[in-house]
Amino acid sequence: MIADGRIPEGRLCRSRTDADVGETLAGVLDRELTGYVVFEPQGSILRGGDERAVLTFEDGIPVLAYHAPSDAGGTDALAALSGGVFHAESYELPAEALAAAHRVEALEVPPTAPADRLADDEALVERTREAAPDDRIRDERDASAVAAFLSDPDRIEAIREEARAEAEERAAEWGLTEQLDDDRPDDE
Repeated sequence: MIADGRIPEGRLCRSRTDADVGETLAGVLDRELTGYVVFEPQGSILRGGDERAVLTFEDGIPVLAYHAPSDAGGTDALAALSGGVFHAESYELPAEALAAAHRVEALEVPPTAPADRLADDEALVERTREAAPDDRIRDERDASAVAAFLSDPDRIEAIREEARAEAEERAAEWGLTEQLDDDRPDDE
């Protein structure tokens, strides 16, 4: 992502080996960093591999994630990162230097996803949620609400039953009860 020019080289402001992801994310939030952090799992460094992932931030809030070896973006990039100890390099960039990259929807992450998935830190998740712009948190809440609804088979069945009862009531009002009975599957 950096190499292909979507994100220009920033000014290195912090480099840490054996960095804890949660501490790094908390530090970025505290400094309200606009720029990016390159995470490289410690095992990758020792093996001479390149398992780096880039997370971009605007005012300390995560915006994008990209994992170069798997060419994964967004939450898939977060899932591709393995291990708990990383080398982390933080870079500052002006917001306008990130504007083009921040329009790539396939790379977007919900603001709290890195704190939740990489750090598993509920306090950091809540701090990030409070600091994030309302429109980004609203999108995250909407997605969570839809996921919660779809994972509740009892609620879905209750809605089906309600719709079925309403359809039967309307069919009776319009004198179409026989047609409704003919269209029912044999197992009902």
